[in-house]
Amino acid sequence: MRIVHIYKDYPPVVGGIEHHVRLVAEAQAAAGDDVTVLVTSPSRRTSEEHREGVHVIRAARLATIASTPLSLALPLALAGLRAEVAHVHFPYPVGEMAQCLLGRSRATVVTYHSDVVRQRRALALYRPFMMCALRRAGRILVSSPNYLESSPVLASLRDRCRIVPLGIDGRRFASGDPARSGTLRARYGGGPLILFVGVLRYYKGLEYLLRAMPGVPGRLLVAGEGPMGEAWRALARDLGLQERVAFLGRVPDEDLPALYGAADLFVLPACERSEAYGLVLLEAMHAGLPMVSTELGTGTSYVNVHGETGLVVASRDAQALEKAIRILLRDETLRRRLGEGARRRAAGLSVERMLAGIHAAYEEALAEE
Repeated sequence: MRIVHIYKDYPPVVGGIEHHVRLVAEAQAAAGDDVTVLVTSPSRRTSEEHREGVHVIRAARLATIASTPLSLALPLALAGLRAEVAHVHFPYPVGEMAQCLLGRSRATVVTYHSDVVRQRRALALYRPFMMCALRRAGRILVSSPNYLESSPVLASLRDRCRIVPLGIDGRRFASGDPARSGTLRARYGGGPLILFVGVLRYYKGLEYLLRAMPGVPGRLLVAGEGPMGEAWRALARDLGLQERVAFLGRVPDEDLPALYGAADLFVLPACERSEAYGLVLLEAMHAGLPMVSTELGTGTSYVNVHGETGLVVASRDAQALEKAIRILLRDETLRRRLGEGARRRAAGLSVERMLAGIHAAYEEALAEE
């Protein structure tokens, strides 16, 4: 099958959707499909390469406005591609408009990663193209029933939506190096360690976790960089947390398993619906970590099930985060039970299940053409 994936960025750019696109594209190529990924270049030049069997086209970028890369080269490149399935990763307005106006595929499948949350003014102009792209899609893949139920955009499109939970290859997180993890625990004092992993963007809600930390016994490790990094480092200083919060910067993928293995629990304090699923929760689950996450009406509460794999608290509530973290830190038996539950649930949210769901959606969309 000839497949083209359309999104704004691709690794080595760091991000949950970027890594998801790579995982799916490489798995499809390994299964014998002819796979192209069309994204924007970080520069004004278009480049092409083959990586792990995937043809990657990075179309020249003109500028970036409101986190959206603008590219005239991407629609032109798409017009020249012939595929059986165009797999559009939403939201990326340039990609959706390009597929709506110039796409040449037999069928279109959209993975609906998130509502457009922050760019409300731009949404008013973009909405007609957005709805055009979604209505033309043969199938729309949604990562959790929670998101399908709560998204105002998807309410009128339910007949073509399919639930396909995201998965990761969690084997490396399940079999980390205990010696390296022990070294990390010793480096950071050997006491309770709370872990946050993610790009430091506004919707991650790290400020609420920082405001919870004065009442929490233990240290917080923050792995990741991003546009909010400077502001959140300043907040940690203002709260007098210099000795209790360690900003680790971007941690290489190969070092993450040891970091998860060193921690006592994982916290994702997200505060906006842009956190639609939380792939980092899956990483923590494969490592057997109990979790604390926030209720957003999205897939985070589908992945982290309250009382089964961790605790779910109200968003934007530092006191609720503090209380949940303290409950887990003082009860080793509860942490162990939730960690075991996390491993079991992670096994059910597998890459194989995800890929099978995607393939079934392709077949359904093609059958209706």
